[in-house]
Amino acid sequence: MTQPHAPSYYAASANAAPQRPALETDVQADVCVVGGGFSGLSAALHCLQQGRSVLLLEGAKIGWGASGRNGGQIVNGLNASLERIEAKFNKETANFVGSLVCEGASVIRDFVHEYSIDCDLKEKNVFVGFNKKHLQELEAKQALWRTHGMDDHEILDRDALQAYVKSDLYYGGMVDHSGGHIHPLNLALGEAAAIESLGGVIHENTHVKSIDADANNPSVTTEKGRVTCNTLVICGNAYLGKSVPVLAPRVMPVSTQVMATEPLGEELAHSLLPNDACIEDVRYILDYYRLSADKRLLFGGGTIYGGKDPSSVEAKLRPNMEKVFPELKDVKVEYAWSGNFALSYSRVPQLGRLGNNTFFAMGYSGHGVTGSHLFGRLLSEGIAGNGARFERFAALPWRKFPGGQRFGPAYSTVGSWWYGFRDAIGV
Repeated sequence: MTQPHAPSYYAASANAAPQRPALETDVQADVCVVGGGFSGLSAALHCLQQGRSVLLLEGAKIGWGASGRNGGQIVNGLNASLERIEAKFNKETANFVGSLVCEGASVIRDFVHEYSIDCDLKEKNVFVGFNKKHLQELEAKQALWRTHGMDDHEILDRDALQAYVKSDLYYGGMVDHSGGHIHPLNLALGEAAAIESLGGVIHENTHVKSIDADANNPSVTTEKGRVTCNTLVICGNAYLGKSVPVLAPRVMPVSTQVMATEPLGEELAHSLLPNDACIEDVRYILDYYRLSADKRLLFGGGTIYGGKDPSSVEAKLRPNMEKVFPELKDVKVEYAWSGNFALSYSRVPQLGRLGNNTFFAMGYSGHGVTGSHLFGRLLSEGIAGNGARFERFAALPWRKFPGGQRFGPAYSTVGSWWYGFRDAIGV
């Protein structure tokens, strides 16, 4: 059964892509990648660049999940801050993570330039805060990242912030000159085309029924075929479901929402975001927004633990958009959609191996655009036997969500209420 992309602005403005047939036979492969999102695409491209042959299976369409529905922001770092990583693990681990948190953005830019991917790549992202405490937190982040050799952050007071976002809502902010934004679905489609240009094979609408991850030659059984391979890479993330039971407890699906206004026109768009940078605020339950290539405002935010959709995306997001930009009160919203990302308990992505020749990556916790591209590279390094960085990430301990799969969403929802209350009172 053909499963189209979610009815989003991205799907409506997607570049042309070929129809890729489902797998309907039994085949042998060197590297088989399960999942046609950014992790799987990055891993496949890196393996092909190493000279390996690759077959990629996608249950729906390339970029159907979070990779084709997200906010499109190139934000350096992981969801878990370097401070949190040091507190949870140790300083050595924080130093290791700090050495590579900007690498995912470099992978994206390398792919875009090497394979001439048309995905509306723009530069700079800006973090905004609502009070003095938020600005002090951004100043501390700037100082910490400088110790890891990252010096692209610039602190903005209220007046300087106006050059990036014309809103009276914020106290100040920080621009990351090495950040940026893209049309995420077109990036995914361009990466798929690059895979095929290097000889890789992609099957869409190929639903995985079961996986034998423990064998020396792992196998994937689909609805109408079977793949036996030398190396298996599992990148289903929030949409993997229970097809690999051992991975299911590692993450929780979380729904987030995005909407797109009608085109605002050059003058109004420029008056809101003069530098065409993307914006996100620093709250626990945050807003994020940017301009599309045709000058719509793409505005996202909100979380629903367990992966359920709200009754109305616009009703949920529009009040926040109008707080930021009151002048958009009467602007029409033409697209609104939801999608799930995979949340890990530590907010650190999960990377590892099942058996000798099965690898996986998942759990980017809302920071997947850059993290998934980085982890695709780390997966390829592990597969190639040059896996020192892979092994360091794979060795990090992980925890199940309190309450497990049944009660974990309720536990996390209560936690989000607490942090939302702290956001509301400015602490």
